[in-house]
Amino acid sequence: MLQNAMPALLLLALMVGMAFALKWARRRLPGAVGHSGPPMQVLSSLSLGPQQRVVTVQVGQGDDAVCLVLGVSQGSVNALHQMALPPELVDPATPIVTPASGFAARLAQLTQKGPHAPR
Repeated sequence: MLQNAMPALLLLALMVGMAFALKWARRRLPGAVGHSGPPMQVLSSLSLGPQQRVVTVQVGQGDDAVCLVLGVSQGSVNALHQMALPPELVDPATPIVTPASGFAARLAQLTQKGPHAPR
């Protein structure tokens, strides 16, 4: 009985080890995590239907900051308008923090309490 289970257990151990090795390598290798480009922040989002929404995004910081109005549907993202950032949103003291992606970031976003927490 043990002779039949041994190859399966070894394969399982190998797969778990590979998963941990890939996770370790992803954090250690440069350029493997995050995105390259200007920092972005979602300013607002308006749902138009089950799969359509209009999103306002701030791209860049300081004098280079631009506000994009994007139409987002199931299969595409279209730039609807580009404008300078409104003066009430310009605050050079608080830099844009690019949020982490993945399950941990989404869980932290859902569990935080505050006025901007999603419902």
